Amino acid sequence: MSDSHTASMPDLRREWVIEGIRSPQAQKDIEHALAALPELRYARLNLTNRRLTTEWAKQGQSAAVLLAALDALGYRAVPFTQNEAEAAQAARTQWLLRCLGVAGFAAMNVMLLSVSVWSGNATEIAPETRDLFHWLSALIALPAAGFAGQPFFYAAIAALRERDMTMDVPISLGVLLALGMSVYETAVHAHHAYFDSALMLLFFLLLGRVLDHVMRLRTRALAANLAALRAPFAHRLKPDGSLEEVPADALQSGDVMLVAAGERLAADGTVIEGRSDMDDSFLTGESMRRMVSSGDSVFAGMMNGAGQVRIKVAQTGAHTVLAEIEDLMDKALHVRSRYVQIADRIARIYAPVVHVTAALTALGWILAGASLHDAIIIAIAVLIITCPCALALAAPAVQVVVSGGLFRHGLLMRAGDVIERMADVDYVVFDKTGTLTVPDPAGLDLADLPPDRLIIAARLAMASRHPLARALGAAVQAQNGALSPLANVTEVTGQGVEALYEETLVRLGSPAFCQLEMGPDPLGQAISHLAFRFGEQAWCIRMTQTLRIDAVKTVADLKAMGLEVMILSGDHQEAVRPVAEQLAIKTWQGCLSPADKLTQLQKLRAAGHTVLMVGDGLNDAPSLAAASVSISPASGADVTQAAADLVFMGERLGVVPLALRLCRKGRRVMVENFLLALVYNLLAVPLAMAGLVTPLIAAAAMSGSSVLVALNALRARHIATGVVPDTKREQA
Repeated sequence: MSDSHTASMPDLRREWVIEGIRSPQAQKDIEHALAALPELRYARLNLTNRRLTTEWAKQGQSAAVLLAALDALGYRAVPFTQNEAEAAQAARTQWLLRCLGVAGFAAMNVMLLSVSVWSGNATEIAPETRDLFHWLSALIALPAAGFAGQPFFYAAIAALRERDMTMDVPISLGVLLALGMSVYETAVHAHHAYFDSALMLLFFLLLGRVLDHVMRLRTRALAANLAALRAPFAHRLKPDGSLEEVPADALQSGDVMLVAAGERLAADGTVIEGRSDMDDSFLTGESMRRMVSSGDSVFAGMMNGAGQVRIKVAQTGAHTVLAEIEDLMDKALHVRSRYVQIADRIARIYAPVVHVTAALTALGWILAGASLHDAIIIAIAVLIITCPCALALAAPAVQVVVSGGLFRHGLLMRAGDVIERMADVDYVVFDKTGTLTVPDPAGLDLADLPPDRLIIAARLAMASRHPLARALGAAVQAQNGALSPLANVTEVTGQGVEALYEETLVRLGSPAFCQLEMGPDPLGQAISHLAFRFGEQAWCIRMTQTLRIDAVKTVADLKAMGLEVMILSGDHQEAVRPVAEQLAIKTWQGCLSPADKLTQLQKLRAAGHTVLMVGDGLNDAPSLAAASVSISPASGADVTQAAADLVFMGERLGVVPLALRLCRKGRRVMVENFLLALVYNLLAVPLAMAGLVTPLIAAAAMSGSSVLVALNALRARHIATGVVPDTKREQA
């Protein structure tokens, strides 16, 4: 069951919420069981939001067999809807906050009673009064701990059922032992009880868990905002000219939508009639509305402005650009960095080590002549203080903050170890066309092409994702109205597209691909060339390139960070030279094939450089995959985005230095968190084993370290806030 099936028809896909799942082992068990069902060809479970995505082999399949398979494993599935998911997240937040509130309120009251006992022990309090205060503490602590400890108790029980050892197990064991020992101490009229320790432990742990949960919710909220852009219905024109309202999923390629002012688009397509201004800020990041008219491409989620337009549908459902972005964001929510994976493995090993350490400590004190009572108290302190909570939070908390910062600026993570690899980058390589530059429609020279051949060239260009080809198609459609792309078009990587038109071979691409000899253009002009070949005839199409609005500032920022910057382009030397000069980039090469670019990147990596590649064309896909880390714009080719580690929305390159700064900061904070956790354990564990730490101090120390790690992770957020591009200033 591979990810290649995820783009199937929407009615074959279904999403479910799995209740009661908490561990990676349960995730593996469910996916393994569903893989055996012949009716299903795809099933993936997201452990973060407990959402199962399934895809049936054909229409009309009953879900009963899937529900039965899950029931046999002890899990219940309910159909997923966005409202239910949001309600479930809100309910969990409220539940954690209630647990935190109960633990905090109870801890304060028990602490007041404990202070009275401590001061009374120093002034010879009456035993009856001390016992009364202990029993009052028990009446408060036992039910409060039973309620507030639910997040840990349920998770520990689930882990033990699955023969797993998570950090919830030693937490639960430490709390229960502290409570049990306290009840025993109270019953035998002892001077001390540890109800306050158990409650303080729960309070600080819940505080750390609430912080982690809220950080994740904020990141998910950014992705959920995209779902709100979906238009549930569309107005479709019937063949007889009448209008019907249909669900968005009922639209098909070739249908014509009528979109009134104030409506959102339900599908991707091309404007065939009308003129209006549309809000596409979710895709471009720009607040200015874009004017669209006949021939312009529009996308699902865009908000129509003042005019009514007719749109010919091209892509629907899961194939729209909005759905692709949602899918990227969903993947980014649960990618796991190398540091997160290391921390998880350490925490999984560390949990049984905690139990062994506590048991050996108790045994050692008994052999040294201590009483069973004292040995158990010391073991409880060791059990509490050695819990690997800070270690487990060290990397995930930072990853949540960093990924959230990237999301806020339109960068979507597609790989889990992006943070670490981006932090090591010392060399940045840019493609030129479509990355550093964008085609200028005003500079398109079409005078040499006969009108009938120009139409064919534009129809061929519509089948390509190359920015020059798209600019050509849009310019011709603006003059002649909507056109349909040629059928059975083949793209030759790095060269162009070709097709048979009325038994004649037609090509659009590089001059060499179209067998056209050209002389160089005057130096100093950033002009790119497309060639069009119709049978035995060939024409040159010249197009002026303009720099992206913030390209100069982006390159300057990268150099200020101590990075080397290079241009590798497939365009001719005379087109690359002026761009390199404007950007003050000394190292550049033109006339490169995809294989040439790949060779250059391999040389850089062999020389010890960590290379960031930024490109958008189909010919950049091999280079993006070969680079240490890669970024592609959302406007790039699908295969390019698939090869990239990060995808950015909008037209601004300023997200590149922003991502580098944020990832550098994130890795530093991760390392700091690991050091904090290490130093804490090196200092605290020996003290606890030596009997110098009470369970209360152990609870405060362990929980305090977890909270400190979570708060330290939040520091990575400020670097993202501090380097937001000043859009208004740049526009001015």
